[in-house]
Amino acid sequence: MQFILLNVLTLIFLAANSILCRLALLDNTIDAYSFTFFRLFFAVITLILIMLFIKKQNITIKLKDNWLNAFMLFIYAATFSYAYLNMDAGVGTLILFAIVQLTMILSAIKNSEKLTLKVFLGLIIAFLGLIYLLYPKEEFSLSITHTILMIISGISWAFYSILGKATTKPLEDTTINFIKTLPFLAILYLFTNDIFITKEGLFLAFLSGSITSAIGYVLWYIIIKKIRIVTASIIQLIIPIFAILLSVIFLNEELTFTLILSTSIILLGIFISLYKKTPN
Repeated sequence: MQFILLNVLTLIFLAANSILCRLALLDNTIDAYSFTFFRLFFAVITLILIMLFIKKQNITIKLKDNWLNAFMLFIYAATFSYAYLNMDAGVGTLILFAIVQLTMILSAIKNSEKLTLKVFLGLIIAFLGLIYLLYPKEEFSLSITHTILMIISGISWAFYSILGKATTKPLEDTTINFIKTLPFLAILYLFTNDIFITKEGLFLAFLSGSITSAIGYVLWYIIIKKIRIVTASIIQLIIPIFAILLSVIFLNEELTFTLILSTSIILLGIFISLYKKTPN
């Protein structure tokens, strides 16, 4: 039961990142680069404080380690922010984690994880839901550029998750991963214009960085070590459901028939993939 509750809390944190990012960018309280920078920066500060004062552990940063994890984290966070310049939170999260699922499933197959007929059927149904969502309709208009950015974000998060299976110290490794995103942020700054920051935007970046990212990603690295890649990919498709509900409540996003039906199909696919008969 504790592990299930930990899963639910983590998935809510991951969904909340979409809401906080979209909320900040929707009202032009901060630019996409600054949101990304302060999100990662506040995560670094939070994790260092946890390491030093709560866990009372020293942080050892080795020059050669964690760079791939950090790069994947940076690419995910940056493309995530820029994609949400022109994308609803619910739709963006649905695209993000459908791509995460596809990438992780392909990785699981490559690593010889067993893919049963039931799991395969569930995956096919879930992706039919995604195809229905993305198929061009008059009521639904998606920017190709921002959709591509979200796809890149999804692939990056998938690889960040897969790399997390090798960690033996989730808190320490997550801290180092965030610290090592800072050089990549410095490089991105060289290509950035129109920086603007308000108190509201900074506060939303703080919430996203210090709570839903810093704590959420440590919890995710703890969880992913205990489950198969296939299972990790499937349960993440629950995140868009949380994001859609939160986006309707906090962002006044429209709950269209397309969104409801595609979400229902995806949930059906998840249920089929994860369902196990209880022995009598």
